[in-house]
Amino acid sequence: MTPAGLPYDVTVPVVLDQVSVAIGGRPILRDVDLTVHAGDMVTLLGPNGSGKSTLVRALTGLLPVARGEVRLYGTPLDDFGDWQRVGFVPQRSTATGGVPATVREVVASGRVGRRRLLRPTSAADRRAVESALDVVGLADRASHGVSQLSGGQQQRVLIARALAGEPDLLVLDEPTAGVDLPNQQALADALRRLKERGATIVLVAHEIGPMMPLIDRTVVMRDGWVAYDGPPLTQEVASHTHHHPHEHDVPGGHDHAPHVSSPFDWERRNRP
Repeated sequence: MTPAGLPYDVTVPVVLDQVSVAIGGRPILRDVDLTVHAGDMVTLLGPNGSGKSTLVRALTGLLPVARGEVRLYGTPLDDFGDWQRVGFVPQRSTATGGVPATVREVVASGRVGRRRLLRPTSAADRRAVESALDVVGLADRASHGVSQLSGGQQQRVLIARALAGEPDLLVLDEPTAGVDLPNQQALADALRRLKERGATIVLVAHEIGPMMPLIDRTVVMRDGWVAYDGPPLTQEVASHTHHHPHEHDVPGGHDHAPHVSSPFDWERRNRP
């Protein structure tokens, strides 16, 4: 509830209110304020160690908040239960975690949050999977083993898995890292189609490339602070933004958040 006793705005997908995160007792995020409005695509830029990945892990509940509050759709994170509205694509990793699987099987796993336990797949599930494969341009590879795909194609599989859940909010952590230009263009096309459907997108990136026309706003992180929040910037321009005014009071930061290979622990989040 707000100080006036009124509920928070449930139409606002993401609010970080004075959020601080520490890992192993070491501060990584420091009093971050951030609001992401419905339908916007916001890109998080900044050097390695600036806190970008820590921020998205905090807003998806994968890292605890030491101070402040994260709210998704007006609900404090600890009370948020509508996780089927949120899709998360982690930093580049193998799409199967070493388990043999086809592209379609991996993408279909993105529907788990929309099905009741032990219920078979429905026609809606199958349509959502086929649509997600089409959006990322992998419909013709659906029966292929994921291990047969290139790194960029595997990243598109992870995006399709998130899209299959039909999220209202999609959070991506450096999906273009190490991805060649054709795959970057395919990612941009997928995000454009998702944005046209009204989804909200939070994107951590080092390379903007073909996604630049889609971006509504840029947030630049430096040593755990928000150094810039405004109209879209390229990575090159963002690298020259001024530091936070109090940065000299804080030891240099490095993002040592542990790697997360699976976006959500659905059993933990959805158990009765």
